[in-house]
This record gives sequence, C-alpha cells and structure tokens, in this order.
Amino acid sequence: MQNRIVAHLMSGKVVKGISLDVDPAKPRCHVKTEAGVEEVKLADVKALFFVRDLAGNPKRNDAQDPDPGDSRLRGATQVEVQFHDGERVVGLTNRFPPRGQLFFMVPIDPASNNSRILVNLAAVRSVKPAADGAPAARA
Repeated sequence: MQNRIVAHLMSGKVVKGISLDVDPAKPRCHVKTEAGVEEVKLADVKALFFVRDLAGNPKRNDAQDPDPGDSRLRGATQVEVQFHDGERVVGLTNRFPPRGQLFFMVPIDPASNNSRILVNLAAVRSVKPAADGAPAARA
C-alpha cells in the first residue's frame, strides 16, 4: 500500500514523500521524494507521520480531547507522548505500555492530517496515559 509520510528525524531533518515499505520490524524504509528516493533508518526517526496530505496545514491545531462517541476509543488507551524536542502528541494506542522500540498511535483528533504515527521511543521524553484517565472507554 502506498503511504504518504513525513519522516521527522532526530537530527531535525524532515523527509516528505511516498513510501511502500514501512515496516517497524525492518530497520529502514524508502521514501520517494520530489528529488528522488531516500533511505530512512527507523532508528534515526523521531516519528513517521502517515498523512492524508503532504502539504498539511501548519495553522491547524488538532483537538486534544476525544469525542466520547468516537468508536476508536473502544479497546484503546489514550496516551500523551512528549518528545525530547518539546513536541507533544495526544493519541490512542492499542498497546500500553509499548512493547518495542517503535509503536503506532493514532491522533485523538479524527480530522487530523495525520492518520497514524509510528513513534520511536528513543526520541521520547515520556509516554503516559493521558491526564483524564488511562484507558479509553471499553465496549
């Protein structure tokens, strides 16, 4: 499946493009950018943001609280991820605490440009259940 991704590296570099081979079990993926194909080592990423639109909207602020009727809450844990660079992301994950170096989460805002995020724990200051209470509603 073709994925539009924005790779934020721990070095501060950002790589935007299309990838067909993102797999957390593999050490790298390839991103087809406007300039060519770039290899991205997953150990070097802060996070891979799977996006709906590569341009995004930098002026948009995602919601930080879940809609109680959001079906994604069932079976998920609401978490707050604080990266070393100060960025904070609130989302949902199916596995808490994470079991590996990389874990997936989805943003709490279903209208976010991000459809899911692959987070590298090496770039994280903290990951904890969100302040309003750990596990989200369970069905």
